[in-house]
Amino acid sequence: MKLLQGLGVALITPFNEDGSIDFPALEKIVHYNIENGVDYFVVLGTTAESATLSSEEKKKVIDCIKKSNNKRLPLVLGIGGNNTNEVISQIQLADLKDFVSILSVSPYYNKPSQEGIYQHYKALTQASTKPIILYNVPGRTASNIEAATTLRLANEFSSIIAIKEASPNFLQSTYIIKDKPENFMVISGDDELALPITLAGGSGVISVIGQALPNLVSSMIHLGLEKKVDEAYKIHYQIQNIFKLIFKEGNPAGIKALLAINGLCKPYTRLPLVHASEQLIHDIKIELNRISIS
Repeated sequence: MKLLQGLGVALITPFNEDGSIDFPALEKIVHYNIENGVDYFVVLGTTAESATLSSEEKKKVIDCIKKSNNKRLPLVLGIGGNNTNEVISQIQLADLKDFVSILSVSPYYNKPSQEGIYQHYKALTQASTKPIILYNVPGRTASNIEAATTLRLANEFSSIIAIKEASPNFLQSTYIIKDKPENFMVISGDDELALPITLAGGSGVISVIGQALPNLVSSMIHLGLEKKVDEAYKIHYQIQNIFKLIFKEGNPAGIKALLAINGLCKPYTRLPLVHASEQLIHDIKIELNRISIS
């Protein structure tokens, strides 16, 4: 699906100090990203702190993003969980007409076998009217979708169109790229590995940092897609330090701090997450200044 090549960003949910959703800031972030080279948005992913949002709040976030986006960029909706029947119910109840695909994380905490992961996604394909993007993030789920399982799903179900691969094992991504069906996409789910995966034959990244530095990250990814290696790596190394900084105290505390420094939102998160420390904010400011003058 060509719509989902390049830079996708996993949008945050901005909060006010009292914990309420800051909808004007969300609108500002959407407009800023559209104006600065982002290719598509992921709505209500992990970065959106969706686990702490009520059903009504999720609906309001979706409505805000849809209105702000005004059909300018493709939208992907995050619907996942560790109860297969509940995920199916959420998919069936969701209004999906404005979304091109569903991003669904591999079941977390339960630690299913590879067969369990396969059967979970098979059940989702039977329930969904929209294509599905697998999401493998072992650091959060405590289990890994092995390359063989990804390839099995990709080959058996044409409605499974991609994987957001956030395994720290870069070779796993290359095994999938090597043997995948032609139209199946491997999308990096790790900002640090985004360029290497793109150059290896991936389709880009679903990024956290991209929403704060869209011009730089978009340029890097598109240069990677064009196989302009030296130019792409020049940007990668320019922003490499800030990749680590924004995840130092967890996601999305770091990206919210960076967005706040850029004047796009406030830094607040919802418990059990806490906003970035003053030290981290200081370190991000120093690195951001270095980037701006380099």
